[in-house]
Amino acid sequence: MVKAYKDIFLSAAILGVFGVLGAALVAGTWNATAERIALNQQQAFLRNVHKLVKPEEIDNDLLKDVITIHSADLAKTEVRVYRARKQGEPVAVIFSPVQGPGYASPIQMMVAVRADGVLGGVRVLAHMETPGLGDKIEEERSDWILGFAGKSLQNPPPEKWKVKKDGGVFDQFTGATITPRSIVATVKKTLEYFEKEKERLFKQPTEQINEAPFH
Repeated sequence: MVKAYKDIFLSAAILGVFGVLGAALVAGTWNATAERIALNQQQAFLRNVHKLVKPEEIDNDLLKDVITIHSADLAKTEVRVYRARKQGEPVAVIFSPVQGPGYASPIQMMVAVRADGVLGGVRVLAHMETPGLGDKIEEERSDWILGFAGKSLQNPPPEKWKVKKDGGVFDQFTGATITPRSIVATVKKTLEYFEKEKERLFKQPTEQINEAPFH
């Protein structure tokens, strides 16, 4: 009887040890994977940023010089604003993600505005637009999105910030006017927000943000 109890205790102890080791292994793997995913997301984010603002123009840590804003015109949720600086002087701000209404769901974008109010550029981060039509907003499928670089509220003038079908200067896609119309309007709103809040955007103290939802 005593031997039977010893055997049961020994088996339970062995199972317990394996359980602890298994949990530790899973936790370690999860932590390593989470760190790798976060690093990959940061690198992808910076690659997009550097398409809009050249890395040699920046000497601060964008991932630490960041604030959050709330504007119903730019997104339903908070928008991160990453500040680019060189020797302490403002270079640009990167709004990410800015959201425009899409055909099926919001179109998420990164919008870079230089300190002088000129667009560094725009990139689409995520969307669910119709394949073959609305997906021409992707830089891999069309150069349409590249056309925003160098634009401002003076070039073209505000009344021309529309697709050509509506009397503006921006091209639309055959069979998918809604998508480019939404992006043009959202980028214009971003420029207007920057023009109104420029001083605060650069001077507001950096926030302590523990995680960054890169897209």
